[in-house]
Amino acid sequence: MRNGDEVQNKQVIFRDYVSGLPKESDLVINTGTIELKVPEGSKAVLLKNLYLSCDPSMGVRMKKLPDSASYLPSFRPGSPPYGFGVAKVLDSGHPDYKVGDLVCGLTGWEEYSLIQDSKRVGMLKKVQFTDVPLSYYIGILAHIHCIGMPGLTAYVGFYEICAPKKGEYVFVSAASGAIGQLVGQFAKLMGCYVVGSTGSNEKIDLLKNKLGFDEAFNYKEEQNLAVALKRYFPEGIDIYFENVGGKMLDAVLSNMRLHGRIAVCGMISQYHNLDEPEGVHNLMSFIVKRIRMEGFVVSDYFHLFPKFLELMREHIKEGKLVYVEDISEGLENAPAALVGLFHGKNIGKQVVLVSKE
Repeated sequence: MRNGDEVQNKQVIFRDYVSGLPKESDLVINTGTIELKVPEGSKAVLLKNLYLSCDPSMGVRMKKLPDSASYLPSFRPGSPPYGFGVAKVLDSGHPDYKVGDLVCGLTGWEEYSLIQDSKRVGMLKKVQFTDVPLSYYIGILAHIHCIGMPGLTAYVGFYEICAPKKGEYVFVSAASGAIGQLVGQFAKLMGCYVVGSTGSNEKIDLLKNKLGFDEAFNYKEEQNLAVALKRYFPEGIDIYFENVGGKMLDAVLSNMRLHGRIAVCGMISQYHNLDEPEGVHNLMSFIVKRIRMEGFVVSDYFHLFPKFLELMREHIKEGKLVYVEDISEGLENAPAALVGLFHGKNIGKQVVLVSKE
């Protein structure tokens, strides 16, 4: 293909706003055309998408929400959703990017994306080093000023919000996901005792035998979550990394230790039940046990990215961290990959491979 050629452009199209859990049918595959050239005189960038990130927040953005309900805008029906991706620059009118550059940033769920909005162009970041898989740049090494940053999110929630100490008892919900798997490993590197909850026996094996968790359990097989947590934490929980909310949070509160800390990263059990969210009953625990619970958004901590990146490069180079990815090949499989997140089908960070070159 040459610059200026018109080629087919396969796209995922968001059909319309959803209620409840998203379905695969809410996203359809369409093929259009695109000219492989940026508009004359513009500072646009034309990208060939290589990897796309599937993030739980994308399910929320498929709903029509008031501005106060989410810190991210809803997707526009009839257009491709957009999210974090890794791509190759095919043409550029912007002085910061040249043909052949590898970049990460916000891109459309399609084979080729013409990024014209100056804010989104400015959010593109060049890939800094290529001695790790490119897909890591939408996961563990996801760069500053972009959504979908599980590495920095895990780092901030654990080290900054929870302020861990050696020997403490740590519980991680959704522990086999993109963020949870890193939190557990950070805790082990700190010398903590770590237990994770997950949704299948296969994932339990992953947590214990590959990621180094001390224990793990399948929450779907537990009739009483509070009793299960008491079994794994007879002396109580010092740190809880919250990804689930609802009944899990309630069970944790009854098992927290004095001066326990809870970092609220997400509440996936509530994302699709915003009209009637589950209540929490054990609120007296906050007073009796002097618990500190703090929600956070990773964009408030972008200034820590250089420190985080240095630590991650060191850990990866020394083999101290394992990063598990669940890669679906082909843009046509993107809807199933995204929807699968909300049913716990992914093992590790969910990624869609659009193109290998």
